[in-house]
Amino acid sequence: MIPVTASTEENVPGRQGPFATVEAVPREVGRVRTEYAPAHDGDPDPGEIVWTWVPYEENDGRGKDRPVLVVAREPGGTLLAVQLSSKRHDAHRDWVAIGNGPWDRTGRDSWVAVDRVLRLHERGMRREACALDRMRFNAVRHRLRERYGWS
Repeated sequence: MIPVTASTEENVPGRQGPFATVEAVPREVGRVRTEYAPAHDGDPDPGEIVWTWVPYEENDGRGKDRPVLVVAREPGGTLLAVQLSSKRHDAHRDWVAIGNGPWDRTGRDSWVAVDRVLRLHERGMRREACALDRMRFNAVRHRLRERYGWS
């Protein structure tokens, strides 16, 4: 894992350029078919948690290297993902509790935000962390279906 510091921030995959991770407008991305298709091959696949640069919601050029859950592959080769957080978000409809896993070295519980969808490029990913198990992935998928009508 590459530690992100002020001096390396400019070179973080997904931060800028043609492979930058950007916010997608969920209702404008067209038909989305979420799928569970992890393949531990170094490439981001639906069902996997990967690390990439995630811009702050203010979209002011700042952001953070963080884990995201890939939920769908788009026809043009990009992927749709939702961000993880270790900040507690109990009983909130925009967050799905997924517990802990190897994506967090300290073993903290995590939540997935379904109110913000990110467009990720394979070359904008820093590293593949792990596959989320199907049961937890399906909980996120179910919430995305409720919110956006995705299949």
